[in-house]
Amino acid sequence: MSLEKILSIAGKPGLYQIVTQTRSGVLAQSLVDGKKITVSARENISLLSEIAIYTLTEEVPLADVFQNIAKKENGSQAMSHKAPKDELEAYFFEVLPEYDEDRVYPSDIKKVIQWYNLLVATGHTDFSLKQSDEDTQDEEE
Repeated sequence: MSLEKILSIAGKPGLYQIVTQTRSGVLAQSLVDGKKITVSARENISLLSEIAIYTLTEEVPLADVFQNIAKKENGSQAMSHKAPKDELEAYFFEVLPEYDEDRVYPSDIKKVIQWYNLLVATGHTDFSLKQSDEDTQDEEE
């Protein structure tokens, strides 16, 4: 499964997988404990496929950052997100050397590493940003 079905919900820990859309929002399942919740369209949700990290020259999609971490760690988990700030920043410089220190905060780095570790732990290792076949067919018609 690509990152287009994985989301973060403001105020709720962990990541969620979209199960289906409802009239008032989405039905999502927690990657941590498997519980299903209904998420209102009014809640602040972010699809991981739409998140990018600031660098000195451009914005790099989160999927690319995850791929860099996976390459560095040979597909296994990264360091703990609870490591000291200096260690987290040094690690992130190895993964994304040109990240913008002024606009990417230590809390952002913690989130990226925590999300990566959660995705790897639950077997979600496809960090690509794919367009589904249905969308491609709709555009052709």
